[in-house]
Amino acid sequence: MSALAIGYGTNGFSNHRLPDAIRVIADLGYTSVALTLDHHHLDPFGPDLARETDRVAALLSASGLRCVVETGARYLLDPYRKHHPTLVSGEAGPRIDFLLRALRITEALGADCLSFWSGVSEPGVDGPTNRARLVRHLDPVLAEAQRRSVRLGLEPEPGMVVQHLDQALDLRRELGGPDCLGITLDVGHCVAVEPVDAAGCIRHAGGLLVNVQLDDMLPGVHEHLEFGQGQLDLAATLAALDGIGYAGVAAVELPRHSHAAPHTARTALAAIRRAMKTVSVPPVHTGAPASSTIGDLP
Repeated sequence: MSALAIGYGTNGFSNHRLPDAIRVIADLGYTSVALTLDHHHLDPFGPDLARETDRVAALLSASGLRCVVETGARYLLDPYRKHHPTLVSGEAGPRIDFLLRALRITEALGADCLSFWSGVSEPGVDGPTNRARLVRHLDPVLAEAQRRSVRLGLEPEPGMVVQHLDQALDLRRELGGPDCLGITLDVGHCVAVEPVDAAGCIRHAGGLLVNVQLDDMLPGVHEHLEFGQGQLDLAATLAALDGIGYAGVAAVELPRHSHAAPHTARTALAAIRRAMKTVSVPPVHTGAPASSTIGDLP
C-alpha cells in the first residue's frame, strides 16, 4: 500500500509567521506542507532570499516534513489585480520570472514539486490565442525545470483557461509529454467542475499525479470547504490515491480559514484519519514533536 504524506497548506496559516506555521503543522501530526510563496512566507523577491530559503529548508528538515511549493499567492505580482499577470496574459514576463525563481526555491528546499496554474483569460481573448500564449510562456519554465530536474504540477483551476483535468492532459500532450510536467489535482475542484468524482479523476490522472490538494466543495461552486461541508467522498478519494500507488504529498487546502488555522488543521487531520480507517489506507505517521528542534534554529 502507498503511504501518503498528508500535509496542510501555509496559505491557510496566513496570520502566522512561516516558522510558526510549519511548527504547528508538524506538531499536529502532519507529515508534509504545501508552501505558498508569498510576500510574508518566503518572499521570492525578498532581499535575503538565499538565507531565508536555507532557514526554511533547515526548518522543514528538523520538522521531518516533506514539501511541495505552491505559486497561487493572490497579490504577490500586482497589488491591485489578483493573480495578475498569468501565463495567458499578453505581458506574462513577471509571471515567468516568478516561476523561474520558484523553481530555484523548489530545488533548494528539496521539495517534491512546484505547482502552478494557467490563469484567467483576459477580456476579449479567444481560445486559440490563450492556448498559444500558454504554450509559448511555458517554454522557458519547462526548460528550466528540465535543467534543474524539478517536477512541475499543472493544476486545473475552475474559471481558468485550463480548468478541467482533460484540458491539462491535452496540454501536456501538445507540449510533447515532457517528463518534468505532471498534474496537481485539487479534489474539491473535481466536485465543483469535473464530470466525474474525485476518485475517477485520480484514476484518470494515474501516474502523472505529482501533487494533491484536499478540501471539500459543492457542485458548481468554487469555494474551499472543510470536510463534510460539501459533497466530496473523502474515504473513496483516499482509497483511489492508495489504489494508484500515489505516495506523494496530499495537503489540505483551506486558504480562507487562516483566522482559525490551528483548530481547522486539527479538525481536518482528524477527519482524514477517520476516513483512512474505513478504507484501510496506511495511517498518518506522527513523528517526534518538531518543537524540540525548531527552537534551536536561529
